[in-house]
Amino acid sequence: MNQTFEHIPEHVAVIMDGNGRWAKQKGNQRIFGHQNAIKAVRQTVEAAAEIGVKFLTLFAFSTENWNRPKTEVNALMNLLVDALQKELPILKKNNIKLKTIGQTESLPQSCLQNLNQVIEATKENTHMTLNLALSYSGRWDIISGVKKIAQKIKDNKLELNQVDELLFSQHLSTQNIPDPDLMIRTSGELRISNFLLWQLSYAELYFTQTLWPDFSKKEFYKAIEAYQKRERRFGKTSAQIL
Repeated sequence: MNQTFEHIPEHVAVIMDGNGRWAKQKGNQRIFGHQNAIKAVRQTVEAAAEIGVKFLTLFAFSTENWNRPKTEVNALMNLLVDALQKELPILKKNNIKLKTIGQTESLPQSCLQNLNQVIEATKENTHMTLNLALSYSGRWDIISGVKKIAQKIKDNKLELNQVDELLFSQHLSTQNIPDPDLMIRTSGELRISNFLLWQLSYAELYFTQTLWPDFSKKEFYKAIEAYQKRERRFGKTSAQIL
């Protein structure tokens, strides 16, 4: 890496979009795009770790994705198992911890088993946390948090007046992970698609026309450079920030 970066986002979230369109452009089935997306994942993880990002969250599979054709879903699950097995040595070598958010209990047993093995094998790693959003939905995350808090109030373990933003955040799947500073979405789509709805409140949003299988370290660096030019005010004025 020849570039030097300052003002690095602590947490970067990525919506990896465009696999199907990439495959169609090349005259292939959608699964061909998913198969070629692994390289982009590896490039992004390596680039983030190299410049000092501490948390990287990848939107790998949404709850809505279960509605896709069964053949595509099965192929995606098999790809996930294969990728986890192949990437474990790289995660260990680069001191990267793997975590997940989402309804992972709905994943096939083979996927869940491999996932838990990699999580266990990397739990002591400290350089960066790679957070996979699997069978994830931002609305599910919020509703799940509300239910947890409501149950505690019902059980007299919590008072209603104790509920604030900080406490609510601690009942989401991303507890102990800072909110994203930067959210990247590939393929030119301009929406967040039910991803980290609460957590993205003050994130800087970066959209690129690049389809996910073509995303590279160079593209990741472009997003970081764009982020560094933003003024993050969190509701304040520019004068207050200065």
